[in-house]
Amino acid sequence: MSSSEKKNPFPIHSEKAARLGPALVVEGEIKGEEDVVVEGQVRGKVTLPAGDLLVSDSGRVEAEIRVRNITVRGEVIGNIEASGRVVIEKTGRMKGNITAQVISVEEGAQFKGAIKILNKT
Repeated sequence: MSSSEKKNPFPIHSEKAARLGPALVVEGEIKGEEDVVVEGQVRGKVTLPAGDLLVSDSGRVEAEIRVRNITVRGEVIGNIEASGRVVIEKTGRMKGNITAQVISVEEGAQFKGAIKILNKT
């Protein structure tokens, strides 16, 4: 397994993902069926039931989030509901509640909230 596969348990192929660049601020609702990479700011609601969300080091999301999988490298304020996996990497900061089947908080990550682990179906 390569080091990039170890780093990202559900690789978001950035060339295929929708990308919100570091200079963008989105207010409102993001809905869709594809993967999204946030390098800027999102405020509102994110609904990607079949998609993965990556909040990059420079990304900040203040939203209620419903996704398949999420990796937090930047900052998230709000609740996360994932049908799959939530990963908060060592650079990640999260304030809110998490509901998911698999939750991983790396050493050095910041997390304040409650965790609910779903039964695998």
